[in-house]
Amino acid sequence: MHLWSLSEDVVVEAGENDDEIVLTGRWGRECVEGGCAVVREVLHRMVLGPVLLVNAGVRSSGSDSDPNAYLFLMLMLSRLSHLVVRTLGLDDLKGPLLSVQPASRRASFTPERLPKLGEVRLPPGVSFTLEPAGVALELVDSPHRVVLHRPEAVWVVGMLAWPITPDEISSALPLPSKVTEGILDYLAGAGMATVVRARTAGGDRFCGGDGG
Repeated sequence: MHLWSLSEDVVVEAGENDDEIVLTGRWGRECVEGGCAVVREVLHRMVLGPVLLVNAGVRSSGSDSDPNAYLFLMLMLSRLSHLVVRTLGLDDLKGPLLSVQPASRRASFTPERLPKLGEVRLPPGVSFTLEPAGVALELVDSPHRVVLHRPEAVWVVGMLAWPITPDEISSALPLPSKVTEGILDYLAGAGMATVVRARTAGGDRFCGGDGG
């Protein structure tokens, strides 16, 4: 499940106009104008914690969908990505797997699919810090930080200590392949998993790092 929330320091308030919302965070104020009632409700829910947009009444299709509200919301969240926390979860009531948090005004996050046969690993310089919410991964000058909330996410990160392919990670861990792929997608999108050697028709191609 792909969940959305606002950073803990973000405050959402009504603006001067009826259709205006003001979000205030560590990098200043952001004004959103023209949002419908559904969009305003989603933002207020995102202050409380991770939200599944479908459960919040926002759908891109379906008999009760509002495509305009969905498009407005997605464009707005993209513009406000430096205030948004992206969380990956499972529908098992055991809590989220990991969260990608903005660490810079330039943070813009999209999950990234890694090549299954390309060797990947943690980038050099990643630090690990034990926090109440889990294990935090940080990298100097990175626009994101990642918090691993559950052992499943820690297992995947542990496999990235050395060059390894996503397929090999899926085969080695007692997790559904879709779960492993989802965790890797979020790590790659946050810059915490990088390709060091891609396999092509002409042979291996080194892309960075020490190549093992």
